Amino acid sequence: MNKTRQLGPSGLEVFALGFGCMGLSYGYGPGVDRAAGVQLIRQAFERGVTFFDTAEAYGALNEEMVGEALAPVREQVVIATKFGFKDGDPTAGLDSRPQRIRTVVENSLKHLRTDYIDLLYQHRVDPQVPIEDVAGTVKALIAEGKVRHFGMSEAGAESIRRAHAVQPLAALQSEYSLWWREPEQTILPLLEELGIGFVPFSPLGKGFLTGAITANTAFSKDDFRNVVPRFSTDAREANQALVEAIGDIAKTKQATSAQVALAWLLARRPWIVPIPGTTKLHRLEENLASTQLTLTPQDLARIAEVLARIPVQGARYPAQLAARVGR
Repeated sequence: MNKTRQLGPSGLEVFALGFGCMGLSYGYGPGVDRAAGVQLIRQAFERGVTFFDTAEAYGALNEEMVGEALAPVREQVVIATKFGFKDGDPTAGLDSRPQRIRTVVENSLKHLRTDYIDLLYQHRVDPQVPIEDVAGTVKALIAEGKVRHFGMSEAGAESIRRAHAVQPLAALQSEYSLWWREPEQTILPLLEELGIGFVPFSPLGKGFLTGAITANTAFSKDDFRNVVPRFSTDAREANQALVEAIGDIAKTKQATSAQVALAWLLARRPWIVPIPGTTKLHRLEENLASTQLTLTPQDLARIAEVLARIPVQGARYPAQLAARVGR
């Protein structure tokens, strides 16, 4: 399999698997300390990863870990970060006003110890700010050399088209995995048509597709999964059947469930670059081995049969978060 992939019309080239840095300090309970985060990011680079994903919303520490880890190899990597929340706080609402975008970029450049951001995403579409103004602001930042490529996250088809007409998008980042396949309906065909790359986050179903989470798993109190309907005890019990079926397929490939889940995404389109995250080196290495795993047409047919037979139970997001996506 080709180890690098192109995102978007401008030929942004990255390793086939990126590294989602969010969980190092945000979202899934206690993160790792700064030194451990920096070390793991460096270990990812040493093992071939060239694409690293962070955001203002994950806190200054997250961007600072990425900046410190990658400063010595800055020209060899692609760093993505995001703007779009009020004061960088996802609980405070959306803010994609042009002046706010510029403020976020200046802060991110400092935290990341760099003078340019490779890929700047709008984290969520802000209905109060015309998408043309957002794309126009990023276009100006590209002209100024502070940003190289434009992306959006969890955006709907109309917003993607309108933004792309002002400043071509290199990538859309949205959730996509064996247990969240909604992008297949309208988003994947649209990206194919426009030549935009796709960066799936939570490609392992927020950890569920690894098989390491059961109905009895307890999450720490600050773990985001506590509010996700799909992670209720009943839903986890029902969704175990999918994980077991994928596990059976993995055994026939001498692979893990996580590797099959990632290889399945890589097989969907040549311009898909998943960004699994982890805090553990052995999991990072397990994930990267998925780029060596080839799923045959027969394997893919078996997976399709499993997906058709076992519907996933539970909503992806609680209602207030679901309202922010697909706009």
